[in-house]
Amino acid sequence: MISHPSRHCTVELQALPSRIGQVRRIVSAQLRYWHLDPLIDRAALGVTELLSNVHRHARPDKSCVVELELLVDRLTVSVRDHDPRLPVVADTAEGAALSTCGRGLAMVAAMSESWGARPEGDDGKVVWFTLPAPTAARPQPARPPRRTGEQPAPRRPETQPAPTPVTASPVVTVPVVTAPVVAAPAPAVAHAAAAPPTPARSAVPG
Repeated sequence: MISHPSRHCTVELQALPSRIGQVRRIVSAQLRYWHLDPLIDRAALGVTELLSNVHRHARPDKSCVVELELLVDRLTVSVRDHDPRLPVVADTAEGAALSTCGRGLAMVAAMSESWGARPEGDDGKVVWFTLPAPTAARPQPARPPRRTGEQPAPRRPETQPAPTPVTASPVVTVPVVTAPVVAAPAPAVAHAAAAPPTPARSAVPG
């Protein structure tokens, strides 16, 4: 069974050699989904070592749970099984002798930021290690909700080009020219030339 909450992933399995490779692929895919690609190699190596220890030493059964948890600044990888005996880090000679089954907790301690083991109830234990999480992949704090009655911050006005002023066409006043009224000339009166006076005839014959 696999669950994938926001920053938490658990895988339940039997710690058998045939399942360890499958869990490695699950861990790699989950870290890639969380954008933790730089941690894939170390996390896959560490979980392989912990599962190998469960396969070799845990009893009465090999069932276990692999858990990934991304905190603010670190990734925690843990394996919980049903054997209450806490593990002991093997020395170099013993680690070399068991190299075909896993390199042991010495390898986990060397490649992790921290590691440890703790009892889990009366019938089990948890072995874990941590890796520093890159800053870009850390969960971002949620933005606090706005208080009731709080006015939103005024939006910054966007810079827009000033409108081009519209110049009105000038009004041209055309003067009205009124032609002077010229009186028509009076008709010319033709005066007939006076006939020359007729000389008077003498009444006395000559």
